[in-house]
Amino acid sequence: MTMNTSSHSEAYAAAGVDITAGYQAVELMKAHIARTMTAGVASDIGGFGGLFELDTTGMERPVLVSGTDGVGTKLRIAQLMDKHDTIGIDCVAMCVNDVICCGAKPLFFLDYIACGKNFPEKIASIVAGVAEGCVQAGCALVGGETAEHPGMMAEDDYDLAGFSVGVVDKKKIIDRSRMAAGDVVIALPSSGVHSNGFSLVRRVFNVEHADLKSPVEALGGKSLGETLLTPTRIYVKPLLALMEEVDVRGVSHITGGGFYENIPRSIPDGLCARIERSAVRVLPIFDLLAKTGNIPERDMFNTFNMGVGMSIVVPRDQADRAIAILKEQGEDAYLLGEIVAGEEKVVLC
Repeated sequence: MTMNTSSHSEAYAAAGVDITAGYQAVELMKAHIARTMTAGVASDIGGFGGLFELDTTGMERPVLVSGTDGVGTKLRIAQLMDKHDTIGIDCVAMCVNDVICCGAKPLFFLDYIACGKNFPEKIASIVAGVAEGCVQAGCALVGGETAEHPGMMAEDDYDLAGFSVGVVDKKKIIDRSRMAAGDVVIALPSSGVHSNGFSLVRRVFNVEHADLKSPVEALGGKSLGETLLTPTRIYVKPLLALMEEVDVRGVSHITGGGFYENIPRSIPDGLCARIERSAVRVLPIFDLLAKTGNIPERDMFNTFNMGVGMSIVVPRDQADRAIAILKEQGEDAYLLGEIVAGEEKVVLC
């Protein structure tokens, strides 16, 4: 796509929408988008649709898997910090980490940015984060949309959402059907709060008036703002490597609702994930949240990931191999619990 120099509407600009700013933003983001290109991409940015040629070589019955999500009110932290180059990683992560839970490899991603005013450098910075997330996930950024909403949003406000599509051979779908009592639960550590629970986070820390930039001893010398903006970890590549060699029987992405809402989604009726509370490697930010907000422990585990971004169920006799593979992939995986007979789906003990 070349820069459009002929399209300009004085009337539309007077209403608060700058068409040329949109073209400038696209020009600025092109280099970031180029980093994400994969073999299946069959179109350039700027058309009416993103084309992707699906390679199903070696698959008997390809199944497409889709996921969509946003970043939630974590965006407010980015705005307060005036730092916008990592929030896109969160957007990608929230989608691809869901898609991988059933064993699907993410293929491509599209983003949607709504803003009060299009500041091209700011939009390009947001997309730079989206592109980085796509690189981490091994998927292509094939398109997106930026929309100005004057009168609906303040000039500096924006919202970000995304959509991803992946593919998996039907016989390899992780559908929890093989899970059995005696299997073990493995934890993949989170990088922080990720992208859930920020309405509570913002209230507890009173972020509108808090010092977000000074070092905090309880956070290892990092500032509160830096800690809260830490991007959501993307687990796609480690999990794909694991699935090649180990019988993965269940995967849960620990998002809003924490342990009590997300782990049960990968557990069949009649079985229960018994999580060892003492095994959970709780990150300092969660201790600080609980202490500052006087939040009961059960509410913490029912709202936040508590330091566990993903839980994985594998047969007990493959646990050591699974952890070794994950460590080779850069994940400090560890045993979190086991699968037992029961009706509660998840129990912390």
